[in-house]
Amino acid sequence: MSAEESGPDGLRKVARVVLLDPHDRILLLHGHEPDDPSDDWWFTPGGGLEGAETREEAALRELAEETGITEVELGPVLWRRTCSFPFAGRRWDQDEWYYLARTSQTVIEAAALTELERRSVAGARWWTCQELTRAHETVYPTRLAELLRRLLDEGPPAGPVTLDTEIV
Repeated sequence: MSAEESGPDGLRKVARVVLLDPHDRILLLHGHEPDDPSDDWWFTPGGGLEGAETREEAALRELAEETGITEVELGPVLWRRTCSFPFAGRRWDQDEWYYLARTSQTVIEAAALTELERRSVAGARWWTCQELTRAHETVYPTRLAELLRRLLDEGPPAGPVTLDTEIV
């Protein structure tokens, strides 16, 4: 999680990446509460905007910092979501945009994690859509398996789809 750049509505502006490899696997990071590794979940790479950067710039920067992956073709915004959740002792209220991206670079190396990320990110994994559908772990956004299946079957939507607000 990076800088506290928020919009006029008080929501932290966030860019996330739905990163697919040549086999249509999606990359998810494994996160947990900094002081409780048993409180864990999977999520897409990404984070908050810093300074005057655009969402596209933030998406690519966060992806590079969290995964070391820089050979990326950034596509359209697939989904938008408002969410609110407790993490690391505070509540985070976010306006998240999910960008489609493709890469052939599948080796993950967290290149520049923040101190908080070092205490709360336990690794990364490429998931097939079938694995994601069968997963019993918590995944955000919660309908990711269904969303990924639709994306793979139908291609990107004509414009960003607004997902249900998630409050944890």
